[in-house]
Amino acid sequence: MEARGSGAPEEEEEGAGQRDRVSLASSSSGRYGSIESTTPLVGDAALSTRQSYLAVAVLCYLNLLNFMDRYTIAGVLLNIQKFFDINDSTSGLLQTVFIFSFILLAPLFGYLGDRYNRKWIMIGGLSVWLVMTLCGSFVNKKYFWVLVLMRALVGTGEASYSTIAPTIIGDMFSGGRRTIAISLFYVVLPVGSGLGYIMGSTIATATGDWRWALRVCPVLGTVGVVLLVFLCPNPPRGASETRGQGVAGRSSYLEDIKYLLKNKSFVWSSLGITSMSFVTGALAFWAPTFLSRAQVAQGSRQPCLAEPCDTSDSFIFGAVTVASGIFGVGLGTLLTRGLIGRVPHVDPLICAVGMLGCIPCLLAAIFLAARSIPVTYVFVFLGETLLSLNWPIMGDIVLYVVVPTRRATAIALQIMVCHLLGDAASPYIIGVISDSLSAYDPDSPQWRFHSLQYSFLLCPAVAVLGGVFYLVNALYITRDKMAAQRFSEGEQPTVLPKLGSP
Repeated sequence: MEARGSGAPEEEEEGAGQRDRVSLASSSSGRYGSIESTTPLVGDAALSTRQSYLAVAVLCYLNLLNFMDRYTIAGVLLNIQKFFDINDSTSGLLQTVFIFSFILLAPLFGYLGDRYNRKWIMIGGLSVWLVMTLCGSFVNKKYFWVLVLMRALVGTGEASYSTIAPTIIGDMFSGGRRTIAISLFYVVLPVGSGLGYIMGSTIATATGDWRWALRVCPVLGTVGVVLLVFLCPNPPRGASETRGQGVAGRSSYLEDIKYLLKNKSFVWSSLGITSMSFVTGALAFWAPTFLSRAQVAQGSRQPCLAEPCDTSDSFIFGAVTVASGIFGVGLGTLLTRGLIGRVPHVDPLICAVGMLGCIPCLLAAIFLAARSIPVTYVFVFLGETLLSLNWPIMGDIVLYVVVPTRRATAIALQIMVCHLLGDAASPYIIGVISDSLSAYDPDSPQWRFHSLQYSFLLCPAVAVLGGVFYLVNALYITRDKMAAQRFSEGEQPTVLPKLGSP
């Protein structure tokens, strides 16, 4: 059942400024707090369809750069290891500290995003991201800790952007158009990740210096911030569901958290996303290095003893990630739009299929890497395609099972959990396990490959958990979606039932 509303908010007739208040008692039993329906704020005029799609294009462009920057480091990881003379576990810290700062700041930006001007919050955070990324490219080889600090500060920009941008899209579109807009926003995640590897590898090879790879996104990002200033609106919260009026919430942050923790669809989908984040984070950071070591173990490549290292695996892995991301997100969008009318709980079921279906592909890639790199890439493509089915769906789920005034907080909490237990932890955990195993024969290139190979076996195990979490999510999603929709449409009784009840 889709939320009502046309795409972009429509113009209100004169005299529509009167407010239709719905007073709801706040309690710990999962009720909503005090909510009122309002007309658009001054300066938030109704948007045309063209303006709305231009805004989505800008948001997608910046999201693309976010993920390009995040995985540029992974694309030149071999060079970074040689430049700073660091091992696997220390290398993993570059991703881990970035993600940890990301998740620590996400709740703050979620709180601000539900209460203040979202556009200017994003602009401030993105500006910090661009400056810190550029500064990190000038770090001397004696000061690895400075690069670690810079990568941590980069998380400020991503925390502000990733928590707020989806809520703006959710307030400009509803129904099928929102699904398409969210799909476009999330398709750039795997595409941007893949382009990060490609860009990092290409620029490091062309210049002979990996640090030049970190200087591209700040330039492109500056253009994006300027476009954001002029083309992106700050629509009223809930505008797409209330035909431009929006809803304004009066609830404390603690009430918001209590509401989200009682929303079973939100909780189980967040656990599913966390499992997916663990798997994709480990693959994204370590797969190019794993494939390079596989070729050394086969004898088809010499070990890298000094800069510049061969980064061709980063380039190929990036291309595979881009292709699988586009195909997987497109397929996921088609499946959910085609089946949602016949199977109301189809979204978490598709996510479960993606998580469980990737397991045999991951196992095949892990064990065939020592024998055939081309065959390994085939299974990597299939596994990433199945994982990418989830990207457009999981973004849409949080928008339709959570009330508009708490969406930024919901996305922030989801980001904190999925990154803390997912891709913040997995690169470091994989690196620690690999270092521990390689200690048995540290001088053997073959054993260094096998130590990373055995470490990767953790990923299929986590994918099993993710599939189970999404199957449980399917039990609650229809009821929670209807509860959030009733709130947005102003059809609530004075005291709302708990989420999940009929």
